[in-house]
Amino acid sequence: MIGAGLGGVGRLVASVLGVEAGLTAVARIRIDPMLEEGDGDPARGTIAMALNVILFDDLLSRVPSAEAYVADVTAAGGRIAFDHGALRTICFGDGPTGALPAGEAAFRRILGPLGYTVAGLYPLPKLRMTGRAYRHRDLPEAIPQFFVSELHVDAFDPPFGDAARRVFGGSRDPLGADAVALLAHLDRAGAAPFALAAAGLPDLVAAFGRHHPVPALADYQALLAQSAEAAWIATEGNAFNHATDRVEDVEGLAERQRAIGRRVKDAVEISGSGRVRQTAFLADAVARPFIDGEGAVATRQVPGSFYEFISRSIDPATGTLDLGFDSGNAQGIFAMTQAV
Repeated sequence: MIGAGLGGVGRLVASVLGVEAGLTAVARIRIDPMLEEGDGDPARGTIAMALNVILFDDLLSRVPSAEAYVADVTAAGGRIAFDHGALRTICFGDGPTGALPAGEAAFRRILGPLGYTVAGLYPLPKLRMTGRAYRHRDLPEAIPQFFVSELHVDAFDPPFGDAARRVFGGSRDPLGADAVALLAHLDRAGAAPFALAAAGLPDLVAAFGRHHPVPALADYQALLAQSAEAAWIATEGNAFNHATDRVEDVEGLAERQRAIGRRVKDAVEISGSGRVRQTAFLADAVARPFIDGEGAVATRQVPGSFYEFISRSIDPATGTLDLGFDSGNAQGIFAMTQAV
């Protein structure tokens, strides 16, 4: 049996990453005991948590600064309180994005059956984007949220739109029959047999990747001239733009990370309520291919993903943790991928 002796989340993670890598991945993150139901059919929350653990592991594999920080935490005997993962999508405004549903709808079809609902809508006017916070219905403080942003291509000029269609118009849909069957079963029952969950999970993971062809360098530059965010999606696709660690004192943590030489955002973003405080490492550089003017492949260094920190206070109106976001904070944090 895959991952014998592991809990429900661990068994699913091991089915995708392998037992050794799965053990490492689940050991990094705080997992609510209610999600570790052992040998029964995994509930939607368990599958959602497994997906998050795998996506967190993927981000660490792409972001050396994040991997180094998390290694420090685990070496000291700690675990990460994974608050949320963020991703960016493209919406043309008049139909699908290639074979993908338009913008955030490509992920709504995944997150809804996994137990998520839209908890907040966040206009990002400076970026010509809209953000949506997806929060889990069952254990909202324990299961990470998804912050899904959508870039509105029709808010830009026609040359930008033409470049965007050339880059993103060939997007393919990564969801195969197993993933579709899993999501349909979860929508009906809220849980799924382990075999079905294990068969469908790899495609759910794959959805958080790049699904369009290698972009032409000229098109990338046309996007970059007007939107660093569109250019980022051109190279990174729908991968986690960042993963976020919920910490007690974001200001103190930022000072400690600077003191050991890590590149931390200059200022802490503070929400209008004062209850949500965020900062981040600057994005790590990655080498990505482009098609040059001669049709050959050329490699360039571009901004990759990054790691964020957030502190949340109790909302006195509810007596619970303030799990909201803030449009101003988000626009400030998005700047982490404007340069390397």
